Amino acid sequence: MTAVLEQSVSIAAEPPDQAEVHALIADLNAYLLSFYLPEACHHMTVAELSEPNIVFFVARERGKAVGCGALRVLSEEEGEVKRMYVAPGQQGRGLGRLILTAIEERARDMALARLLLETGDQQPAALNLYRSAGFAVRGPYLDYPDDGVSIFMEKRLSN
Repeated sequence: MTAVLEQSVSIAAEPPDQAEVHALIADLNAYLLSFYLPEACHHMTVAELSEPNIVFFVARERGKAVGCGALRVLSEEEGEVKRMYVAPGQQGRGLGRLILTAIEERARDMALARLLLETGDQQPAALNLYRSAGFAVRGPYLDYPDDGVSIFMEKRLSN
């Protein structure tokens, strides 16, 4: 990540019920459905992203929403990374890493011991990001099915 990127992009917790966020979520859903059957997509709606156990982050460049991600608090010990997305014209610039870093920082501030996530086997860029950020493959958690396309990962956090 270059200092220029970090200076031109802001990442902050914001309410998800905004027109720009609705557009990002719709794009993310369409992207996922281009690879996976609907039953293999574990989408969270904007209403679900507005629940009190969710911290939703928006990446903005010059005021325009260009990416998002969320931290869903599962318990006093665990959080889950959800709805990570960077708009296609913005990918490959390190924005996903900046969003993931913001999520991890918030999780640490909340004294969570680990982060979990589910992603798909057709998303090599996401898998590379998570692996390079210290996430390791694990088995299914919560009520996610072991459907052959989902990849489950976790990262232990040190506070």
